[in-house]
Amino acid sequence: MSALKITVRDTAAGPVLEIKGELDYASADELRDVLSTLALHAGQRLVMDLGGMEFCDSSGITALLAARNRAEAAQADIALASVPTNTLRILRLVGLDQVFALHPDVDSALRA
Repeated sequence: MSALKITVRDTAAGPVLEIKGELDYASADELRDVLSTLALHAGQRLVMDLGGMEFCDSSGITALLAARNRAEAAQADIALASVPTNTLRILRLVGLDQVFALHPDVDSALRA
């Protein structure tokens, strides 16, 4: 098991959250805590870089939805980048691929 590690960096388009490790029941609140501290403004884009995410359960999916809600409340966009195959499969099964903008990498997510 890999502990969750979240790295935040600011870009001209908005914040990028790099998620590494396991986003699950035990760690989902860590993501919510980070989201509550973000300076996110109208017109920006919050990019969640999931390339280093090793596992995501339903609590993790719920935390991603909390990120979406946070972005909407700030009148900002949200995009998921480098979504691992197993997580992408789950997003597609539950229809969340229609809710999140999905990109192959952070650069394309920031340019969109």
